[in-house]
Amino acid sequence: MRVLVTGGAGFIGSQVVAALLARGHEPVVLDALLPSAHPEPPPPRPGERRIVADVRDRAAVDAALDGVQAVCHQAAMVGLGKDFADAPDYVGCNDLGTAVLLAAMAAAGVRQLVLAGSMVVYGEGSYTCTRHGAVRPGPRAEAELAAGRFEPRCPRCGAELRPGLVGEDAPTDPRNVYAATKLAQEHLAASWARATGGRAVSLRYHNVYGPGMPRDTPYAGVASFFRSALARGQSPTVYEDGGQRRDFVHVRDVAAANAVALWALPDRAPGTLTAYNTGSGVPHTVGEMAQTLAAACGGPPPVVTGEYRLGDVRHITASSRRIAADLGWRAATGFTEGMAEFAREGMRAAPSARPAATTSSVCPTNPMS
Repeated sequence: MRVLVTGGAGFIGSQVVAALLARGHEPVVLDALLPSAHPEPPPPRPGERRIVADVRDRAAVDAALDGVQAVCHQAAMVGLGKDFADAPDYVGCNDLGTAVLLAAMAAAGVRQLVLAGSMVVYGEGSYTCTRHGAVRPGPRAEAELAAGRFEPRCPRCGAELRPGLVGEDAPTDPRNVYAATKLAQEHLAASWARATGGRAVSLRYHNVYGPGMPRDTPYAGVASFFRSALARGQSPTVYEDGGQRRDFVHVRDVAAANAVALWALPDRAPGTLTAYNTGSGVPHTVGEMAQTLAAACGGPPPVVTGEYRLGDVRHITASSRRIAADLGWRAATGFTEGMAEFAREGMRAAPSARPAATTSSVCPTNPMS
């Protein structure tokens, strides 16, 4: 197939392009190559056609869709945002950009879409109270966080909760602007599918890491910041008590999930969007991740600070059973193996060099972490 990959020069998008090329597809990349995301823009891969443009540029999107059979929409402004003043930028890039893309797809007769979704749409993950069963705790209060009480409590009895794996049928509960825009993207894609008879899949990525992850830019994730600290000979600084549970999934596995989803799209029911958690299925804590990176780098151990960020959730880990059952996809890279590779890549880069960031937005905005 000829596949349009928005944000295809980015951290995840570039790996999706590689996975498509390896399977004999013809990728067309639409990416703005913003300096904030790409201090040194990566060159196109052999066999890749690249268009440098904003996803909200309807004429550019129309041109990019020429001859395309499917779209893999990776472009987004990422992070929590510093405050609510960032909301227009997030909505403009993530939601208006998606709307322009979907309208162009509708006009061009392109009826297959894989969307880069996110686990942030759930808010907190899955929790069980020994007295009340499955419960959904509300947002954590700043007073509780300041007092070092990080674990959510049962909203009915105040008891400690046991975290579990969240499934796709869990209620959505976005708790920051970025999360709200990611859920809106799914709603827009579902509306497009119903209106056009299209077929759509949203891959709800969990915590993606791996080679090419941006360093020391607003796009970088916590694993990248930990690795950069270790490359400087410093201890990674871990927020809260380090006990936050996450599902760390390797970027090559995520790229493979996109390729599998694209291949399976013709067999989906027309007029529908199906969401799939895309994670390893094996929880690890943030503290454990920092310790594993430090050991792999031979660096100093992490320092747990007790600091916190409002809007962060405590535990969010995936049940990826649905994507395994429906599409046959499972993460292939183990946690220790993947983190060791990630650490080695970071240590090969000179700490004094300014490394290239390869994650991407196709919107001319200033992304926040």
